[in-house]
Amino acid sequence: MPEQVAIGINGFGRIGRLVARAAIENPKTKVVAINDPFMDLEYMAYLFKYDSTHGKFDGSVEAKDGNLVVNGEVIHVFAARNPAEIPWGKAGAT
Repeated sequence: MPEQVAIGINGFGRIGRLVARAAIENPKTKVVAINDPFMDLEYMAYLFKYDSTHGKFDGSVEAKDGNLVVNGEVIHVFAARNPAEIPWGKAGAT
C-alpha cells in the first residue's frame, strides 16, 4: 500500500466531521490532529460518533487522555484560536 498522507483538520463542525469521516475511511489518508477551540473533547467524540444526517459511525470512538481515539488510532486534539499556533508538525501532519 502507498504511504499515507497525514492530515490535520482545523474546525470540527459539520464540514470538519465529514472530512474526518471520509479521511478515516480512505486507506491513503490518516487523520493525526484536529483543532477546535470551541468544542470540548467529550462533545467532539459524541458528535463524531452520532451524526444526525449520516448516521452512527461504524467504528469505535472515544475520548482518552486528551485525544480522540477512532478505531484504535490516536488523533491529537488542540484548541488553538490562532491558526498560526496549531502544532501540526508535533502531531505528524504533513
